[in-house]
Amino acid sequence: MTRPGRLGVGIIGAGKVGAVLGAALRAAEHAVVGVSAVSEASRERAETLLPGVPILEIPDVVERAELVLLAVPDDALAPLVEGLAKLGAWQPGQLVAHTSGRHGVGVLAPVRAAGAIPLAIHPAMTFTGMSLDLGRILDCRFGVTADPAMLPIAQALVVEMGAEPVVIAEGDRVAYHAALAHGSNHLVTLVAQAAEILGRIGVDEPDHLLGPLLRASLDNALAAGEAALTGPVARGDVGTVAAHAEALAELADPAAADGGASDILEAYRAMALATARRAERRGLYGPEMRERLEEALEPGEDENPREEL
Repeated sequence: MTRPGRLGVGIIGAGKVGAVLGAALRAAEHAVVGVSAVSEASRERAETLLPGVPILEIPDVVERAELVLLAVPDDALAPLVEGLAKLGAWQPGQLVAHTSGRHGVGVLAPVRAAGAIPLAIHPAMTFTGMSLDLGRILDCRFGVTADPAMLPIAQALVVEMGAEPVVIAEGDRVAYHAALAHGSNHLVTLVAQAAEILGRIGVDEPDHLLGPLLRASLDNALAAGEAALTGPVARGDVGTVAAHAEALAELADPAAADGGASDILEAYRAMALATARRAERRGLYGPEMRERLEEALEPGEDENPREEL
């Protein structure tokens, strides 16, 4: 017996997000009536996660769907929506949801003008585009934005996929997305840099050395916030911080055979400075210690200035 309120869903963009969310909606007994997929990788992803769903041109997907899910890059969203509006593709009463973190429903103004219902549902999760992502959704939050009367629809769609909705105000979407990108994307960069340092000094399988430490640090930070802060900057170990900067400056030497690693030194300095200021605000030490740490992190006179790009 079909559950009430089931929708015909069209997926525009069979990327890592679109195909996975389409599969999650299908698991909730919605009917995926069409998917757009341009690249060979996206076509294979659609065939794997959405078997039997026809791969169609974008206007045909929109024509067939009661709910259109726009899973395209942030910068492509507005042109796509406007282009479909010029074609007269949007239908009154149609639900149109995008998965962009940056945008709220303002970017869907042409959808609203056509009498369709704009929704923003962004999963706060990184996806691989494989079936294992369906399990990740169950431990996931979605940032949802919609007009007040339509907010329950956005929330219900997220709940049906097995996730939990978190309401984000229209004007807060960019800050919301910046928080997620800063925490997730820059975490990847920091881990890669730490692994690179270890690799440069000859440590085999640096992930094995870093893994337990980084997992514990992340768990502690999520549980206790800045109270979990430890290490030489938090302790005010100026000599150790200065030694770190000196060692990383040697690795960053552009004259080195491998071209150096200047981005690591820059990132270490930036994060150490931010940590020192936060430690001062928490009362771990006063302004004098913070200033000493800042001096220890200043570039040395013999460092090569970074070339202008």
